[in-house]
Amino acid sequence: MTLLRDRDFRRLFLADAASQAGAQALVLALPLVAVSALRASPAELGVLAACQTLAFAMIGLPAGAIVDRLRKRVVMIVSDWGRALALASVPIAWWLDALSIHQLYAVALVLGVFTVFFDVAYQSYLPHLVERERLVEGNSALEVVRTMAQVGGPSAGGYLIQLFTAPFALVATAAGFAWSALCLAMIGKPEPRQDTRRTRLGKEIAEGVRFVLGQPLLRRIAGCTATANLFVAMSQPLILLLLARELGLGAGAIGLLTAVGGLGGITGAMVNARLVRRLGQGPAMWLGIAVPAPLTFVLPWMEADWRLGLFVLFEFFVGAGVVVYNVTQLSFRQSITPEPLLGRMNATIRFLVWGTLPLGGLLGGALGEVMGVRNTLLIAAIGSCLAFLWLFTSPLRTMRVLPADRSSYTGS
Repeated sequence: MTLLRDRDFRRLFLADAASQAGAQALVLALPLVAVSALRASPAELGVLAACQTLAFAMIGLPAGAIVDRLRKRVVMIVSDWGRALALASVPIAWWLDALSIHQLYAVALVLGVFTVFFDVAYQSYLPHLVERERLVEGNSALEVVRTMAQVGGPSAGGYLIQLFTAPFALVATAAGFAWSALCLAMIGKPEPRQDTRRTRLGKEIAEGVRFVLGQPLLRRIAGCTATANLFVAMSQPLILLLLARELGLGAGAIGLLTAVGGLGGITGAMVNARLVRRLGQGPAMWLGIAVPAPLTFVLPWMEADWRLGLFVLFEFFVGAGVVVYNVTQLSFRQSITPEPLLGRMNATIRFLVWGTLPLGGLLGGALGEVMGVRNTLLIAAIGSCLAFLWLFTSPLRTMRVLPADRSSYTGS
């Protein structure tokens, strides 16, 4: 990837590697703190999952308008340090014998707030750093980082949990965020000065919402992602509960199993360009969602035997499909959006597609208490198979080249 020869992009690449590795370790560590150290119930795990993503529904839209007013690199640096400090409070409280499920809820909420600002700024920053015609290359490189973190992050997190206990494993996650902040601080390319002539925040938020809802293909992409996220959020905490409590697997084994999704993601990143050339951008996008979806029916019938091999297949193909889908749709979103609207476009999309995550977490926890873990996973599997219909019933079903017509934007 020739972009890695660019010093500033390389620093963004390294910052993303550290942040993603920490975030992937956190996928296991935070819920396993609740399961192993605090003996959390399915309902409490559902609330914890909701807390981690609630910020996208609560402040997602204003975050986009705020990010468009600020230097995006500064927003990312502050967000990294905020997440590092929030995570550091967990092992300190554990050491003082004062850790509670309510503190985990609070830490998850704080992490969510800083993640909202980091992600909106991050997705809006890349077009400042590279030319728009190289966005697919840049997003593909960063997606490889994310998937490599998926390979090493969960397994490393699992073994760190076994070695140091779950609360102290969060120290490594906090260090990843701190390193990311340092790498971002060394980027030399200046951002363009932001327009200081601003209108009311509400009017700016409305501009971003109108832009997204006024683009038919963006609406379809948002609907597809939101539906998939709803059922993923229902199932993820329950998968961990099933593996750890019902099947009796250790944190290290769980980390290795879930790391396979990262191997699938690397495969998806490697074949993505060829798939897009062969099938077209639209078909590559919906096939990335549709093909692995039936494998979710493996989850309700998992046992600690040969069926864990089917779980490995599920993780691999879902990881590959997610990368193909994400690289294609994110590059399209960035290319079609006028630069002054990038933050608000990304925030609006995140509000729509991540706003279903806390609902899914709460719904999964509630259904898990009433119907049991396996029956809830069956419902989530059925729902996951429907997400691709948003794209399949639109022009994206056969559209080989997605439009990149960035309409003129003059501001308020």
